[in-house]
Amino acid sequence: MTQRHTRTRQGAAALAAVLIGATACSAQQDGAAPGPRAATPPPVPSPAGGAGQQARGFTLAATGDVLPHASIIRQAAADADGDGYDFSKMLAGVKPVISKADVALCHMETVYGENGNYTGYPTFKSPPQVATALAATGYDGCSTASNHTLDDGPDGLRRTLDALDKARVKHAGSARTQKEALTPTIHRAGGAKVAHIAATYGTNGYPLPKGRPWALDLLDKDKVIEKARAARKAGADVVVFSPHWGTEWQDQPDARQLRLAKELTASQSGGRPDIDLIIGTHAHVPQAYEKVNGTWVVYGMGDQIAGDMINHAGSHDGRGNQGTIGRFTFVPPKKPGGRWEVAKAEYIPQFFDTDSGRVLNLNAAIKRGAEYTDVRDRIRRIVLGRGAAKQGLIMGQ
Repeated sequence: MTQRHTRTRQGAAALAAVLIGATACSAQQDGAAPGPRAATPPPVPSPAGGAGQQARGFTLAATGDVLPHASIIRQAAADADGDGYDFSKMLAGVKPVISKADVALCHMETVYGENGNYTGYPTFKSPPQVATALAATGYDGCSTASNHTLDDGPDGLRRTLDALDKARVKHAGSARTQKEALTPTIHRAGGAKVAHIAATYGTNGYPLPKGRPWALDLLDKDKVIEKARAARKAGADVVVFSPHWGTEWQDQPDARQLRLAKELTASQSGGRPDIDLIIGTHAHVPQAYEKVNGTWVVYGMGDQIAGDMINHAGSHDGRGNQGTIGRFTFVPPKKPGGRWEVAKAEYIPQFFDTDSGRVLNLNAAIKRGAEYTDVRDRIRRIVLGRGAAKQGLIMGQ
C-alpha cells in the first residue's frame, strides 16, 4: 500500500488532467438507502430441476479496494454533519449499478477500530460505519483478505467481521473461529448458490495470530483449489475467487498473477472448472480483464475508494483513483451437472473524485457533461489490453 498525499483542491477539470498518469491508496466513503434489485435474467428451463422447475440466471457485480485513509475518514465525518461517520454519500454514484445486481461483492481492505481510535496509512483502523454504508449501497458480501487484515491483530479482524455481520454483509477470506474458516460463504443469486472465497499474498510482515493459522487465507494455489472444491461440495453452483495479489502501481498483471490465473482456471473436478470467476485486487490501478481457460479473470479492479495517492517514485499518481466495476451475467447449465456460463461480461469505468469525495460512474458523469473522457479512455485501454474485447467483454453503463 502506498501513502496518501494531501494536495490543494482545484476542481474536477484540473483533476481530470492529472489523472491520466497516476494511482495509489487512499479513500472516502458515504452511505445511502439500498435501492431495488434489478429484475433477474429470464427463467431458463433447468435440466436438473425436473418437470415444472426452473433455474434463473443472475448478475454479479464486483468492485475493488475500499481503503479509508485519514482524508477519507475526515470526509465521512463531514458528511455525517457532526453525528459520527457517513460513508454512504461517497458511494451513491455507483449505487444504481451495485443495488441492481443479484449479488454484489466488494473488497474491504482495512480492519475497523473502535471508540474513535481510527487511523489511515500505514496501519489502518477504519470506522465501522463503513460496513453500514456498504450494505446501504447494495453490497451483499466483501472479501476481507488483504495485506492489512492483521494491522490491528486478531481484535481488529474480529471487530471488522462483527461489524459486517451486524450490517448483514457477508465476508470471505478471514475468520474468527476455525469453524467459520471452514464454512463456505454462500450467496443466493437467481437460481444459483454462489460461493465466495478469498486469499491474500501476504500481511505486511504481521504474523498470523498465535494458534490461529486459519484466521486469514493466504494465497496458495493448492489451498485455493481446496477451498473451491469444499464450496462445491457444500452446494455451490458458482465459485468466485477474490485474490489480493499483483504488484502495486503496475498496469499489467505480473508473472505470478499470470501463472496463478492459468493454474487456477485449469483446475477441474467432475468435468467442470473448480473456479468460475476471478476478481483481483491490490495493485490500486486498473488492470486487464481476460478469459483464461474459458474463465473470466479480472487481474485488478483498481480502487473503489481512495484519496490522493503517492506512488513508489514519490509522485502524485491519479491512477490510484481509477477503477472498474465488473458485471457478469451467468446463465444456468444446459445439461445436468454442467457449468453456469457467463453469457455477458461487462466493465464499467469508475473514478473516485477526491475534490468532492465521491465515487463516480464515469459513463454517467460524462453524460452529465463532466470532463472525464480521457480518464475513461485510459481505463478502457488498460482493461482491453489483453484482448478482452475479442473475447466478448463490453463496456457497460
